[in-house]
Amino acid sequence: MKLFTINKEGKFVKFKEREFKKENKEIDLEVLLENNPEYFFENNKILIIGRQVTTNLNTFIDLIGIDELGNSVVIELKRDKTPRETLAQLIEYASFIDNLDYEQLNEIFQNYSGEEVGLEQYHKQYYQNEKSQNVSWNKNSKLVIVAQDISKEIKQTSLYLRKKGIDVYCVEFKYFVNNSNIKMISSDFVVGDEEFIRQKVKSETQLPKTTKDKFVETLNDNGKFVFNRLFEFANKENLMLRWGSMGFSLNLPFENGFVGLCFGYPPNSVFKQSIYTGFEEITKKVNNSEKIISDYRAELVSQKNFEVGGKNLKWVITKKSETEISNFMETLNKIINKIRIEGVKK
Repeated sequence: MKLFTINKEGKFVKFKEREFKKENKEIDLEVLLENNPEYFFENNKILIIGRQVTTNLNTFIDLIGIDELGNSVVIELKRDKTPRETLAQLIEYASFIDNLDYEQLNEIFQNYSGEEVGLEQYHKQYYQNEKSQNVSWNKNSKLVIVAQDISKEIKQTSLYLRKKGIDVYCVEFKYFVNNSNIKMISSDFVVGDEEFIRQKVKSETQLPKTTKDKFVETLNDNGKFVFNRLFEFANKENLMLRWGSMGFSLNLPFENGFVGLCFGYPPNSVFKQSIYTGFEEITKKVNNSEKIISDYRAELVSQKNFEVGGKNLKWVITKKSETEISNFMETLNKIINKIRIEGVKK
């Protein structure tokens, strides 16, 4: 493939293909793919949930993703030519991933993302499929090799494994730089493109956490009004804010832990500028949680600004409203008092 830019004189300026490994480390490729999975895999969205994940054999998986149907996607990266052992590595990783249930996948996701919202809720928002098909978590695994040069041996063996029913895909990328030091990457499936979309665990790498100041900078005027009022309420009531990579959770602290009450997100997140309830946290940690959640839900539904967001309720903030934020904080106060009365599970 030849790539060109066009200069002011209308002349083509050629991008020169380079060896990625000479100017970049493998972690650079990880970060590129982590931030742009839909471009490496053409237009097929993959939700990345973990990077450098430790297996039970103390090896490390470059990237783990989840597709729209809930299948796991195991990604092995090579910044140069694929050595013979690449497929053996990938199959070893798959044997580990195959045994993970939803709770373990969720733990990987939360460790990696720094968010306390569950994988199921995030997945629905990411793929915008709240009212579509049911997700079967980790029913199948897809094995993906991404390299600058997929060797003939790897291609041949991958095609053989695909014939035997193993979902192996090979993506080859090219790296270009022009005279102005503008860089470009192209990618193509060389194995498996015709059917890429079909029917205690920890991650060594975590996305950097945001801060209150950074979070507020991303908000529009409506969001700043609502969230600043919520922050004032949290400070007054001695509630705890826990920051993730994009947003925060608002928590009621206890002697041996805390209970999540709601989550806040900025406009550039998959949840948009919104507040989500934390029913799962209450269910998991609080006595008589069913009654508390029922009361919490009824209060918010009556306020009209909350709508269904999966198993929770969400308030997408599109206007300033002293009444709406005051009503929400009043509801939080009631729920906090009920949690304190019922107590947390031992």
